[in-house]
Amino acid sequence: MHVLGIETSCDETGVAVYHASRGLLAHLLHSQVQLHAEYGGVVPELASRDHVRRLIPLISNVLEQAGIQRRDLQGIAYTAGPGLMGALLVGASVARSMAYTLGIPALGVHHMEGHLLAPLLEPEPPEFPFVALLVSGGHTQLVRVGNIGDYHLLGESLDDAAGEAFDKTAKLLGLGYPGGPEVARMAEEGQPGRYDFPRPMTDRPGLDFSFSGLKTHTLQVYQASTKTRQDRADMACAFQAAVVETLVIKSRRALEQTGLKRLVVAGGVSANHLMRQRLAQMAEATGYRVYFPRLAFCGDNGAMIAYAGYRRLAAGQCDPMEIKARPRWPLTELPALAAVQAGC
Repeated sequence: MHVLGIETSCDETGVAVYHASRGLLAHLLHSQVQLHAEYGGVVPELASRDHVRRLIPLISNVLEQAGIQRRDLQGIAYTAGPGLMGALLVGASVARSMAYTLGIPALGVHHMEGHLLAPLLEPEPPEFPFVALLVSGGHTQLVRVGNIGDYHLLGESLDDAAGEAFDKTAKLLGLGYPGGPEVARMAEEGQPGRYDFPRPMTDRPGLDFSFSGLKTHTLQVYQASTKTRQDRADMACAFQAAVVETLVIKSRRALEQTGLKRLVVAGGVSANHLMRQRLAQMAEATGYRVYFPRLAFCGDNGAMIAYAGYRRLAAGQCDPMEIKARPRWPLTELPALAAVQAGC
């Protein structure tokens, strides 16, 4: 089975081909970072138009790199949500049209399930069950994963996600877009310990997150400072340390409460070097094991969609012949793979 994966949920156009026995054959990604940088964030209409321009050429190129033709495909997986509605519709329309023409199934994939399964593309994938920490631009969640589709939400952000807090803090400090990598780079120049930022909701039981107050605290400290480059670097350092420590504390708490020994970390923020370092240290000290996707698969990409789609298509799942796009889509609504009925 060759499965084509298409990702167009936001500002990355990603395509990939996954094969049942040979694994990932090829993947390509076009980033819109430069397109949106002058606006300080993603402009949905511009994102949709750029997906329209880029998607078909990328599909042709990735099939060539994989050494196959369109007629060799047995299925197409596309991101059906959550994400920007216009951007989702571009990928969904192309996937559905190709599938109809080729007479093969097309399956709408949950974007966050794609992230969650991305570490399974690595040479030493985690075994089920495990706890997943999903940290992307719009999501911060802890999930108990029994198997594919067997998801129990343990905790989530009650306001801003970690990625959103990074982006807004970057804007406050006058840094570029995207905010997460810019804050991390500025933090390297900072002096640890100069500012002591709160670790939100770590002093109470539970596994929910809240980063809005931390963002407000950063604003207050910034307004009271002289706003030199060193001030901003020290604030970036303190902010990053607070977010990372909060994520580490909650992840350890989730492992303790579930009794599981494996933690999977995925999503764009999982590329943060300090977070990887601190979680690895936590795991070494406690006997847990932490799994990350490779850096290329931390952000949005077609490979994770191709793989997630392959797993569900191989189990017999397929969608009715319609274009499906859901800007909001709870992860816990997905059917467990074991409960999928073969065929449509």
